[in-house]
Amino acid sequence: MKIYRAVFSPIQVNTYIITGDGKECIIIDCGCYGPDEEKKLEKMLDGQGLKPVMLLDTHCHLDHVFGNRFMLERYGLRPRFHERDLFNYRNAPKHSLMFGLTMEEPPEPDGYLADGEIITAAGLELKVIAVPGHSPGGISFYSESDSIVFTGDALFAGSIGRSDLPGGDHEQLMENIRERLFTLPPDTVVYPGHGPETTIGEEMEHNPFFSQT
Repeated sequence: MKIYRAVFSPIQVNTYIITGDGKECIIIDCGCYGPDEEKKLEKMLDGQGLKPVMLLDTHCHLDHVFGNRFMLERYGLRPRFHERDLFNYRNAPKHSLMFGLTMEEPPEPDGYLADGEIITAAGLELKVIAVPGHSPGGISFYSESDSIVFTGDALFAGSIGRSDLPGGDHEQLMENIRERLFTLPPDTVVYPGHGPETTIGEEMEHNPFFSQT
């Protein structure tokens, strides 16, 4: 797997472009905000000769879906995410006002993803792992063959996702990280929704939310 990352919007979200065949790609959490960032994403894709064939959302807070309408208008792609995050998706334009930002209504999804589902595209195979707690429909995407997991806002390097937003549940998030993510091999590389990558083993041992429990 080749991974390209762009950091978008004032909320500094990680957007990932991933490919297994070097021709087609999957985009995870398209957060580009406004024409300049849309052009940056397009330039990245053109520069690598990659054609987007799938758009995935780890969850549907506004910063992770800013670019979904652009993906539809430019590449004809609609997002796929867990149905339990539909509330956040529908309300993203309203929530953006709380941050002094604006966004158009996001496009209708292409479909919903379920825990344990296998996604195959762009020469890659990803397993959907449900990790609710930061949001009701939070999911991670795990590549067993590449020892990589994209955790959205569930698990970060040295931290975890906030749980004070609508539908958040701190205890649920902690339990799901322990039972759904920390059961992955320790050398699995974690690519989070914000900040730098880490590993499952590093977080199991040193993440302050878990190392003292």
